[in-house]
Amino acid sequence: MSDRLSAKPTPAKHLSLEAKKLWQGLFNDYSLNDAAGLLLLQSACEAYDRLQEARKVLDKEGAVVSDRWGQRKPHPAAGVERDARTQMHSALRLLKLEPGADD
Repeated sequence: MSDRLSAKPTPAKHLSLEAKKLWQGLFNDYSLNDAAGLLLLQSACEAYDRLQEARKVLDKEGAVVSDRWGQRKPHPAAGVERDARTQMHSALRLLKLEPGADD
């Protein structure tokens, strides 16, 4: 059984427009037409969306918040942002993309 997909893949519907553009750009620039590659690409784009969501919250509310006792602590969205960035980088690294390799 072949890893290659018969129909032309498209980005997942739940991705933001920005993440869909990222998905399409990477798909077009690299040979990502097997199931594993497409799954990693989707994971990277989902993590990108999560990172952007957390970034918007941090931009609005700040990186430090006060808890119910008035103690200052990192905003929970800072951890979400960090984790999403790590997940996105990991997925992209696993794809082993080589810019300029086809030139």
